[in-house]
Amino acid sequence: MPKRQAVPLEPPAPPEPLSITLALGGGGARGLAHIVVLETLDELGLRPARIVGTSMGAVVGAAYASGVAGRDLRRYALDRLRDRARVMALVLQARVGRITDILRFAANPVLLDGEKVLDLFWPETVPDLFEDLGIPFAAVATDYHARDEAVFDTGPLVTGVAASMAIPGLIKPVTAMGRVFIDGGVVNPLPFDHLKGNDGIRIAVDVSGGTVDDEQKTPDPFAAMIGAAQIMQGAIVAQKLKSRAPDVLVRPAVGGHHVLDFFHAKEIFAAAEACRDAMKRDIAAAVEAVSAAR
Repeated sequence: MPKRQAVPLEPPAPPEPLSITLALGGGGARGLAHIVVLETLDELGLRPARIVGTSMGAVVGAAYASGVAGRDLRRYALDRLRDRARVMALVLQARVGRITDILRFAANPVLLDGEKVLDLFWPETVPDLFEDLGIPFAAVATDYHARDEAVFDTGPLVTGVAASMAIPGLIKPVTAMGRVFIDGGVVNPLPFDHLKGNDGIRIAVDVSGGTVDDEQKTPDPFAAMIGAAQIMQGAIVAQKLKSRAPDVLVRPAVGGHHVLDFFHAKEIFAAAEACRDAMKRDIAAAVEAVSAAR
């Protein structure tokens, strides 16, 4: 009786590599610290499968998703913000109103057009459409009339990101698709809940920080407006973290800077450097935990 030939067993397929998804929160100039986090991911050789950003997190996240490396973003930001007079001249170009309007109560003379700001300050390599980004990316905004969250992930990139960063009183609301949108930080300042999937590592970067105001000082109206927004956003983030936290939460130590301290970029980068080692350890621990559960 002929012997049956043994059929070689195929080796088991190797497990799919763990995906990294990234949420970048709002925080004004403190959001420059996101760049240090992106540099750390580049150093580790980790490419996010998806990025979601709110406000300044959307500005930085979209630029990175377009293919600009973290270290190149740092160089670009430092170069762009180096010349204060040049920056102020560009900001004036992005104004909606004029100084004389304040005398006629016609408009806010310091209100900025977010789309113009992005056109003037983003790297030229950032594409026009979400669909043309190298990494899938979404920007979180607030639908003003619906009083609800809105997510932009298709169509004109500058429109979605401008909507996400439309801070009331500073940047004019964005009208798109027949709706009016304002800053995403009003409803979702740290959008890690948009990082879907259970078989991966969800990283969230919170740059809301603390307050740098003197405890004994009564804030002026503008400082009170900004401070109230920070308090609100901090409360929202705290509640979200109670219900479902990301696998890795990164909080760069940038609480010593105001949300409009863009001319302190070097100092913000230096303060954020301290998060590198802890971030690497937390990512390694998260990878080990998820791998063990697979």
